Amino acid sequence: MIALLLTLIVRRLLSAVPILLIVSALLFCVLRILPVDPAAMSLPPNATIEEIEAQRRAMGLDQPLPQQYAIWLRGALHGDFGRSIALRRDAGELVAQTLPATIQLAACAMAIAAILGLGGGLLLFHLRGTVLEPLADLASIVLLSIPEFLWGLILLFVFGVLLQWLPFTGQVAPGLPLPHVTGFLLLDSLLVGRFDVFLSACRHLVLPALALGLAFSPTIMRVLRSSLFDVYLEDYIVQARLRGLSEGRILLGHAFKNASLPTLTLAGVQFGILFSGTLLVEVIYSYPGMGNLMVDAVRNADLPLIQAIGLTYCVVVLLINTAVDSLYVVLNPKLRVR
Repeated sequence: MIALLLTLIVRRLLSAVPILLIVSALLFCVLRILPVDPAAMSLPPNATIEEIEAQRRAMGLDQPLPQQYAIWLRGALHGDFGRSIALRRDAGELVAQTLPATIQLAACAMAIAAILGLGGGLLLFHLRGTVLEPLADLASIVLLSIPEFLWGLILLFVFGVLLQWLPFTGQVAPGLPLPHVTGFLLLDSLLVGRFDVFLSACRHLVLPALALGLAFSPTIMRVLRSSLFDVYLEDYIVQARLRGLSEGRILLGHAFKNASLPTLTLAGVQFGILFSGTLLVEVIYSYPGMGNLMVDAVRNADLPLIQAIGLTYCVVVLLINTAVDSLYVVLNPKLRVR
């Protein structure tokens, strides 16, 4: 089992190398098409033409495009993604500082989406054949049609502005310190014993995480219901009824386990989409994550920072898919045969 998992992980990581190269090359070339001169933007407004040309040579921008990409790739392999034009700081350092906040938000949102999706899927299946089934199906379709940014605006207005129950800007309340141990605020606040910071961070996470969770849960909900319909056609379900097992025990003890496998695959794909979908929600809630950093980088045409963030998104999604595939092998015995 462990050897099979290690083999799978190694294969997926090796197959990710050409994907990363293709994505990085496309991203690099597309950004170079933009009518932006990184050399001029990295210098003061009163810089002379000679200074701009010297800066272009120093940045390798006077070289052909393939050679420019080779220079950037060589630096990226050594952890050097260039220097942010707008912030005057190392692009890799900026990504490393904001990535934990985005992962924390995405993980909380995925937990909410899983709870709502699995619970809603079981409820939809339980209501099959009843007068409430059309209403439940309509409710799931309505939820499915609302994107995450609209949920963000609705929740912000209702719970943040109208009722004023929850905060809707930043990570913690003003005046509270931000402990730095691992970069993950919830974990760091517990490690240093600042429970007031932990509670404040949780309160600030509720609305953005709920907005993302509500947007992605209906898909999980409907796929689980469809999977349960397929599983209930199997012979072992009929045999379980003949043995006198209750419907609840059949559903939770037998059908749910097998129906959850395709749902798990979908959840992994959804997590990758959800991670990249944090961008708009972070902007709405002024959440200091990588999505907010990306918006600022695009607004300032900060090419080195855009490249670093785009490549980071790709790496995280590939790692998520690898983790989901590994978990699928653990849960599905049929895939353990060599």
